[in-house]
Amino acid sequence: MITRKRLAVGACGLLAALAVGLFPASATAADEPTAKEPPKVDLVLDVSGSMRANDIDGQTRMAAAKQAFNEVIDAVPAEVRLGIRTLGADYPGDDRATGCKDTKQLYKVGPLDRTEAKTAVATLAPTGWTPIGPALLGAAQDLEGGTGSKRIVLITDGEDTCAPLDPCEVARDIAAKGIHLVIDTLGLVPDAKTRAQLTCIAEATGGTYTSVQHKADLSSRVKQLVDRAADPVVNPVATEGAKQCQGAPQLKAGLYSDRETFGEHRWYRVDVLPGQELRASVSIGADRAVNNDYGVLLRATTVHGREIVRGSEAGDGRTDVLSTGLRYPKAEIDGLDSDAKPVPETVCLQVSNSFSAPASVKTTPGMPVELTIDLVDGPDEASDVAAFGLGRGWWLLAVLVLAGLLAGLVWGWISRWRISVWRTN
Repeated sequence: MITRKRLAVGACGLLAALAVGLFPASATAADEPTAKEPPKVDLVLDVSGSMRANDIDGQTRMAAAKQAFNEVIDAVPAEVRLGIRTLGADYPGDDRATGCKDTKQLYKVGPLDRTEAKTAVATLAPTGWTPIGPALLGAAQDLEGGTGSKRIVLITDGEDTCAPLDPCEVARDIAAKGIHLVIDTLGLVPDAKTRAQLTCIAEATGGTYTSVQHKADLSSRVKQLVDRAADPVVNPVATEGAKQCQGAPQLKAGLYSDRETFGEHRWYRVDVLPGQELRASVSIGADRAVNNDYGVLLRATTVHGREIVRGSEAGDGRTDVLSTGLRYPKAEIDGLDSDAKPVPETVCLQVSNSFSAPASVKTTPGMPVELTIDLVDGPDEASDVAAFGLGRGWWLLAVLVLAGLLAGLVWGWISRWRISVWRTN
């Protein structure tokens, strides 16, 4: 006799079998490429007059910074090319124009001579102004050249004193150049204004902000950031999307960066061979204040404008990054001669956003966009349930709905049969 329990077990077995068939084992991830050139780090130290304050573990801020620098210099990995830049170290006067130019390269970015670097730091004494914006521009020049990772680590105890050159705008301009330079900031016993400015600088380039109250925290954090620069990373390739698919840049598998203003649409092109699966994802960073209610769309179409598949994400409230992705498997061509060269299909990728901002917020440069393109061997024919470009999700939903309908019909028939047998008896 068929019982409800047995029928439930059978239905679960059916759904499990469908799930196994629809979700084959994932392919092994490709090996991550390593940086071809040594990473570069420029430590930017505030030597302004306020660094005389005696409020870090019974020491002046300057003394704590010097001690931390000595410990960091001892621990720098051999492959890292380290440099040191100062701000406010030389001019003690009251002339603002002169004070705002007071930044210099104390130790050139390159192979590290630990004794020489320590000697240079030992000569520093708190002196002048706080020209953070000019110091960041100088540090970006210190790190020019090469394809390895680049990092600025800014240590300061106060906000910039050289406006209208806003250091946050300077950081955004550096990021917009597409040189993949990250700025990390550390605030020594910061107040609210300093914290807000340093956070803005870091977020503009994808860096981090850290508030420091103790010298041990300063030393350990700078060591972490230098070590992070030494880790192999994949640097995005700067590109510029077009306003339509025709004439859009042709992308291969890889990581790409771009900039997109509020409400903009940008297009890119990818060639997909028969039997390959296109996997694409996009992230847009809200590196400034934005209004509530926003979204990001990644859409794949043919060159004639027919939509193939799309991915989208929306949000409400504060966000730092919004991401979405899509997959498109290109079916194999049956009967293709082994000597014939397969013809790729050009897929147009559209990246759109619905961000907006208050009138007081600058719209240029655009928000940072990171686009990931991957082309992998598609699923085999037996498991290719998305060969028509609709994505796996729709087919899975249809199969589950059909399975539920059949299970309901079978259960209804069994119930009526049991009732008829009961009445007969």
